[in-house]
Amino acid sequence: MSRDLTPLDGRLGGDFDGYLIDADGTDSNQRYLSGFDAPDSFVTLYLPGSDDDGGVHLLVSSLEYGRARTESRAASVSRFVEYGYRDRVADHGALVGRARTIAAFLAEHGVERVVVPADFPLGVGDALREADLTVVADDTDVLTGIRATKTDEEVDHVREAQRANEAAMAAAERLLREATVDADGRLQGDDGTLTAERVKEEIEITLLRHGCALDETIVACGADAADPHDRGSGPIRAEEAVIVDIFPRSKATKYHADMTRTFLKGDASAELQRRFDVTDAARQAALDALEPGVTGEEVHDVVCDVYEEAGYPTLRSDPETEVGFIHSTGHGVGLNVHERPRVSPDGEELKPGHVVTIEPGLYDPSVGGVRIEDLAVITETGYENLTDYPVEFEL
Repeated sequence: MSRDLTPLDGRLGGDFDGYLIDADGTDSNQRYLSGFDAPDSFVTLYLPGSDDDGGVHLLVSSLEYGRARTESRAASVSRFVEYGYRDRVADHGALVGRARTIAAFLAEHGVERVVVPADFPLGVGDALREADLTVVADDTDVLTGIRATKTDEEVDHVREAQRANEAAMAAAERLLREATVDADGRLQGDDGTLTAERVKEEIEITLLRHGCALDETIVACGADAADPHDRGSGPIRAEEAVIVDIFPRSKATKYHADMTRTFLKGDASAELQRRFDVTDAARQAALDALEPGVTGEEVHDVVCDVYEEAGYPTLRSDPETEVGFIHSTGHGVGLNVHERPRVSPDGEELKPGHVVTIEPGLYDPSVGGVRIEDLAVITETGYENLTDYPVEFEL
């Protein structure tokens, strides 16, 4: 499977000459279209009529020129200085001077009318319009839609990040499993009380050793785990559920992975065990529902069915509930850890190449939280689970 940019051609139609991005390499659409990553903003121009590298042209600083020529997927790479950048900035200031340099670059490619991302820099857009170019914001988010369907190479990138993720999860589980319990019910490790911060540290160190990194992760225990996005802090206690949610990014490919497991040191209460078992059943039911043509909404409904039949509230059964299943079933994963498609009440049709999480969970401050998350890719005949990690509760 190769990437298909024909939807981008369709968005441009006969009304526009090209698609323009002005952003740095942390912008996922910029990186996807250009195949390049730089810390400072650079310009990517896509010209329609080509679904390969022939339609991409870059405008970069002199500092990035050599690397862009060798690392990007562009048909051509130009430098700002080639279009009188310094003189334009001296005459008009940094913002307008940059915009007029971009306008000269566009003119060389015969471009007068461009579509830009909705978050395109407003000042640059206004200055381009003042230079008599037509600049229209893309209200269809076409590139995000294209990115949702992963090529085989992209799936391999996610799979590689997930292997690192599994190593980090194993490191976290090992700390919990090997910990002892003191008289106050707190877990003790080799260097004292085992805290959420210590477990996160071990996760981050392990990820670095496997070529991945993250800005933050979730290790939440007890009442903290009842808030789905509470990062967790402080001592970890026995007989309380601990949600460990890791979503690293490969430092080489920039693709993400995502996985959650819930652990408990000691003996679980009957209610916590039931919540874990029902959540695992919801996870498996959702995975079983994955296939081309099913919608994210239908998969989400399968999870709601399992929970509601077990007597737990969901946002479908009670839109105002603050306990129970209080989030969507999943989301796409790729250059962003949260991207299309959605596995939610408004989820779209799933297609081969879509990579999605399945992460049902139950939350109640009086009991704690439980979430289990796998990562899967839709195939021509069903799905492949990219997660190779056991589902185990009591340690």
